[in-house]
Amino acid sequence: MDRLDHLEHLDKHLVDELAQVARETVRDELREQTRRQRRRAALYAGSGAAALYAGAALTVALGLGLAAGLPDWAAALITAAVLGAVAYALRAAARPDHGPTAPAHGADQAGPGTDMPVPPMPPMPSTPPTVPGSHDRR
Repeated sequence: MDRLDHLEHLDKHLVDELAQVARETVRDELREQTRRQRRRAALYAGSGAAALYAGAALTVALGLGLAAGLPDWAAALITAAVLGAVAYALRAAARPDHGPTAPAHGADQAGPGTDMPVPPMPPMPSTPPTVPGSHDRR
């Protein structure tokens, strides 16, 4: 029986060592993945900032170009209208439920912000409900 107790101690020691090695390996792998994702996020942030400044410079150029032949207020108004139309088009393109391939309203449509389907709405009655025995006194 003493021999089995000794083997049990070795098994426990081996399991502890394997768990420690697995933890260290997973920790190192997660650290490497996090470092790569952090770098990618920083590059996306820099790209977004550069695009924002490029858009601002383009807007100023459009306004100044229009101001050469129009009053300043009209040039600013036209520039604002163009930016509003671009913003509306980008918002419409970003909404998947309003595109040409949007699913019909029904049980297979996903609810807002969830993965749960939305049940279809029951039809509305054409007249309001009445209580039996009550009379309309107008």
